[in-house]
Amino acid sequence: MIRDNPDNLIDILLTFKIQYQSLKDEERRKIYYYGKREAFNSGNATPAEQAAYLIFLNRTCFNGLYRVNAKGKFNVPHGSYKNPLICDPDTIQADSKALANVEICHGDFAAVLKEADEHSFVYFDPPYRPLSKTSSFCSYCEGGFDDNEQRRLARCCHKLDHLGVRWLLSNSDPKGLCPEDNFFEELYCGFNIKSVQASRMLNANPEKRGKLSELLICNYDS
Repeated sequence: MIRDNPDNLIDILLTFKIQYQSLKDEERRKIYYYGKREAFNSGNATPAEQAAYLIFLNRTCFNGLYRVNAKGKFNVPHGSYKNPLICDPDTIQADSKALANVEICHGDFAAVLKEADEHSFVYFDPPYRPLSKTSSFCSYCEGGFDDNEQRRLARCCHKLDHLGVRWLLSNSDPKGLCPEDNFFEELYCGFNIKSVQASRMLNANPEKRGKLSELLICNYDS
């Protein structure tokens, strides 16, 4: 919708913004939020409305998190922000222009094997492998993304390498907490693995937000 119908999307978001910000009481804002969450989960909206619901929920939910329950329903609670950026017309219009000649596909990551060739560049940004049992959130969607999926992704990367396709993958760095954890070293043996520092703001405990070690893995010299 950002690519094909930005004006309609902006109009709906501006309405949401005016309605939400007119509610000065936190409890009334919360009721408004859960109403939009229910409408989003119903799937009965027009494509433009559904896109607007998603953006609205992202800007007003707890920590900007996207998560669903076992039934595939978005279940992130309401956040507490004085003036969330619900509608950003300039960014939406700029993104629309950038996506004008882009084909957007939705499907399993392995589908890239049928599309990529030696002229392609592939970047994978999978749900990160949990660093501990208490941070084991990887269920952005039904079914989650467990170690078996991480292994399947690694096999896909090996096949892309065999086809001569350059690829880059990012993931968590388990050695930051457990130096003996060689999960990714074993999966991507022979490829370039680099540890980098990245800022992360999603954590229920504010003290655990900030710089974290992450991995960049690729099949070319960087």
